[in-house]
Amino acid sequence: MNLLLVGMNHRTAPVEVRERMNIPEPRLGAAVADLVHREGILEALILSTCNRVEAVVSSREEVNAEPVLRQFLADYHHCDLSAYEAYLYWHRQQEVVHHLFRVASSLDSMLVGEPQILGQTKRAYVIAREVGALNGPLSEVTSQAFAVAKKVRRDTAIGSAAVSVSYAAVELSRKIFGNLSGKTIFVIGAGKMSELAAKHLLSSGASAIFVSNRTYDRAVELAQAFRGTAIPFEHLLDNLAKADIVISSTGAPHFVLEKGQVEKLLAARKNRPMFFVDIAVPRDIDPAVNELNNVFVYDIDDLEQVVDANKKQREREAVWAEEIVRDEVQKMMKRLASREVVPTIVALEDRLNRIREMELERQRGRLQNLTPEQREALDALTRGIVNKILHGPITELKSGAGQPGHGTLVELIRKMFGVAE
Repeated sequence: MNLLLVGMNHRTAPVEVRERMNIPEPRLGAAVADLVHREGILEALILSTCNRVEAVVSSREEVNAEPVLRQFLADYHHCDLSAYEAYLYWHRQQEVVHHLFRVASSLDSMLVGEPQILGQTKRAYVIAREVGALNGPLSEVTSQAFAVAKKVRRDTAIGSAAVSVSYAAVELSRKIFGNLSGKTIFVIGAGKMSELAAKHLLSSGASAIFVSNRTYDRAVELAQAFRGTAIPFEHLLDNLAKADIVISSTGAPHFVLEKGQVEKLLAARKNRPMFFVDIAVPRDIDPAVNELNNVFVYDIDDLEQVVDANKKQREREAVWAEEIVRDEVQKMMKRLASREVVPTIVALEDRLNRIREMELERQRGRLQNLTPEQREALDALTRGIVNKILHGPITELKSGAGQPGHGTLVELIRKMFGVAE
């Protein structure tokens, strides 16, 4: 196994550099095919997203793949790679395995625990497979990275806490209502953040949406995007009692909803709970509304406090996730090393069995009077001797796989038993 990775990400390179080195998905297949057909390269994988560009190869044991990767990047981007040297990182062998496991598990992301990177890595894997660029240890390592990412998400809470304001609104809604199925959303003001919060609430089970905006055409546009209903701004209070969850972001210089107005809404709803998400600055909803029973008002500061707390929780979970990754890397390296010693084990068995057969053949004249039962017993005896001789070396080869100095042990055993490379 001879693995090498070169890359740059959001930590090592500014966005303008990442843009320059980006490989768009429609061209990814051709790029991977070009890389894997270069001298000495056996497998290749390219991961290119807004936050990272990485190329990974598995090469022949005797090949130094670094110049090949450098030349590939220079050729593909028509540039002098030395201008980007300071932004690049290089990983080799076990470091590559560790890095790929961390990337797939979203431990190397700008936002730890985000799920998009796993899907992007899977897509890169599929593209590489389609052009025949993955068929050996790198394919196995990448495939195992997906299993490790799944284990990290199953065994930790790294991806369970909302770390955006729009997702925080969903999280708080669930705490108030439990199941969001059948709940109605009312969006006041058709801004981008309101749109995102509404989108996440609908995908979490909310069933209907109303939209009201001072510019009615914009309300219609957003309502159509969600298959909802647009309400003229002047009729806002006539329809607001239908809402279980109200998201407000108007940019108005004064309160859009005051305590007395919300009291009337509650009476119309027969005191069924209402949840207000006020993401406007200045605020749209009078803080005094929070004094009413069965009303919950969260403003942008409240939501950001939730987000900050959740980010800290993800960071704590990431510590456990890193432990999982380290353990899985060791298992992977041991598995790869074990497979690398298989040819040596097969060669040892073949070598000693050929010696056994040659000796039996040499003694054929002296053994010709043996009965079939005696011949069978002699064959079993000699096979048993060979197996006992092989037991020690094979055990050492298997148990030492992946350990420092294992290559020297393999070479020594091959020399002792006269097994050629």
